[in-house]
Amino acid sequence: MQEFWDKKYSDSEFVYGKEPNEFFKSEISKYPKGKLISFGEGEGRNAVYAAKLGWEVEAFDFSSEAKKKAEMIAEENNVMINYTIVDLEKHQPTENSYDLALIIYFHLAKEKRNEFFNKIISAIKNDGLVLMEVFDVDQLKYNSGGPKSPNLLYTLEDIIEGFIEFEFIKLTKEIIKLSEGKNHFGDASVIRFVARKR
Repeated sequence: MQEFWDKKYSDSEFVYGKEPNEFFKSEISKYPKGKLISFGEGEGRNAVYAAKLGWEVEAFDFSSEAKKKAEMIAEENNVMINYTIVDLEKHQPTENSYDLALIIYFHLAKEKRNEFFNKIISAIKNDGLVLMEVFDVDQLKYNSGGPKSPNLLYTLEDIIEGFIEFEFIKLTKEIIKLSEGKNHFGDASVIRFVARKR
C-alpha cells in the first residue's frame, strides 16, 4: 500500500492541489477549535488549512512522499502539523483524544470499513465530531476520480450503520463539480457527512 501511494505522490505536482477540500473548508469554521485527526491526509492541504485556523492537527497516511509535501506546505504557511506514516488499516489512534475526525476521500474495502469506523468512534471525545466527504457508489458513472471498484465506494447506508449512535448534523448524497488538481476534476457523486458523538 505504501509503495502504491508513494508512487502516486512522487511527482512534484500536487495530485489534489494545495487548496483544502471545499466541503471541509465550509464546515470547519462552524465549530470551536480543538484537536483534529485526519485519516489518509495525503499531501497536507486539509491539515495545513486546519492548522492555519488554530487547530492542533495530527495527520496520518501511508505515504512518506505525501508527508514530505505536507511538511513543505506547512512550512510555507508557517504552521505545525504532526504527520505520521502508518498502516491505516492497522493503526489504532489514541482513544477519547480528538475533537474532530476528518475523512476526505479515504476509501477502504467494505469488509474493513466497520473496524475503521469503530477506530474513529473510539478516538473522538464525547461531543466530538466526524466530518467526511467520500465518493458514493454512483461515482462509477463519472470520470472525475476515485476508486473504480464498488467495494471501495460508500453508500448512505454504510454511513448510517457505521455512526448510528451519533447525532447527525448533515448527511447528503450530492452531485458536485470537483476541482482538486488533475486527479479530482469534473462532476462527481459524493456523500457529505457531519455528526456529533453522544
